[in-house]
Amino acid sequence: MMKISTIRLSVQQRRIPLPAFLQFSVALFLLCVSNQINSSSSFTFDPSGNMVTNTKKVLVTGASGQTGRLVLKKLEEDSRYEPKALVRTEGSARRLVQSEINVPLEHMIISDIASPNFEKDLPSGLEGLEAMIVCTSAVPRISQRSLLKAMMLAPLNLVRRKKPIDFKSLQFKWKHNGYPEIVDYYGQIKQFNLAKKLGVKHVVLVSSMGVTDRSHFLNNVGKKSDGSGDGDILVWKRKAERYLVESGLDYTILHPGGLVDGPGGVQQLELDVDDNMFAKYPRTCICREDLADLCVSSLEFGKAKKLSFDCIARNVEEGQTRRDANMVLQNFLEEAKTANYR
Repeated sequence: MMKISTIRLSVQQRRIPLPAFLQFSVALFLLCVSNQINSSSSFTFDPSGNMVTNTKKVLVTGASGQTGRLVLKKLEEDSRYEPKALVRTEGSARRLVQSEINVPLEHMIISDIASPNFEKDLPSGLEGLEAMIVCTSAVPRISQRSLLKAMMLAPLNLVRRKKPIDFKSLQFKWKHNGYPEIVDYYGQIKQFNLAKKLGVKHVVLVSSMGVTDRSHFLNNVGKKSDGSGDGDILVWKRKAERYLVESGLDYTILHPGGLVDGPGGVQQLELDVDDNMFAKYPRTCICREDLADLCVSSLEFGKAKKLSFDCIARNVEEGQTRRDANMVLQNFLEEAKTANYR
């Protein structure tokens, strides 16, 4: 270390001139650095502290829904991404702009995926999208009449030592007449086709656990007691998944368990395939916040891949360290597993 210091000192004292070509190279380098600094008012960094040079444009569809809002919020707060939010109505757009997410107005896109004019209604400015996160889904609403009837029968059921409310007797309707076939199948196909048309490289799709079981109780939601009606939500979701799998697009398909509200980053995330976790665990739920984290992580760890998996969250066991979404996805990719669509 002493020799190096002595050499540096002697060079400074003697003022040895640099060769002309080196002087020019140094001057050019300093000029480039200066121009780079002056051309940008600030530097942006990702959550790990790495400087971000190019942001990725991502379209979040169903952005006004409970899960879509959380995904959009995380992308808005992450300097790596420049999100766009697709919503059905102007009212939904207004509420997002005025919400705590503070979504810029220029990030909002209004078009109804259930409309035959879906693509025609889309504004310009979608060029350059690199990824799409699909959070659209049919939303059931309990029929008030069936709920009132069930509540009236509750005292009698208690006397008979039965469950107070027979949830299978409840009838459901679909919000905005958005039946599963319209929203979860044809609506998603429109979005996948749009992705191909725009040259989107990667589609992240939020689906549901239970899609391998046609007898799953969720398929009865929206049906009448005789089995007729607009139901089969998981059946239509599975058909849409198959369309995406066969589309040629790179994809990450997430099958969350039962969605619950609450703080994220608390429970241990578990991933598997083909509804295997129904047999492994008595409770198969996941917090929406954790699901949103997995969606954002999928943008990095799922790109250039074709991946489909189930996801739930469980209590962290004693002596166990919680793994974040990035680590969970990395570990799952090492297992080289994905859902079976044959």
